Amino acid sequence: MNHNAKSIRPFIGAKDFEASRSFYRDLGFEEITLGNQMSVFKSGAMAFYLQNAYVKDWVDNTMIFMEVDDVSRFYQELLALDLTAKYNVKVTPIRNEDWGSECFLHDPAGNLWHFGQFS
Repeated sequence: MNHNAKSIRPFIGAKDFEASRSFYRDLGFEEITLGNQMSVFKSGAMAFYLQNAYVKDWVDNTMIFMEVDDVSRFYQELLALDLTAKYNVKVTPIRNEDWGSECFLHDPAGNLWHFGQFS
């Protein structure tokens, strides 16, 4: 099967939609508002939908992996944003694995982001 796909855009939930919107703008994503219940956040050709919907079991089990070119640089820039103080989120330091390295960030709702670099 040839998908001829142009993108994959996951949907993630927000416990406090306005706080999450602000969080993702601070994280460097460009927001395009699609209405009062949903926005799309873009970084280059990649994007995801943030919706004003919260189901604890869903959000607690949501993980997104974003490949970055330099995880060490990305982690330092992530710390410089001071998101933990502003949004009470959790940043986890870089972990080295057999396949590469990654750091982690929980968003205000609890969605878990993996920012990684392959070896």
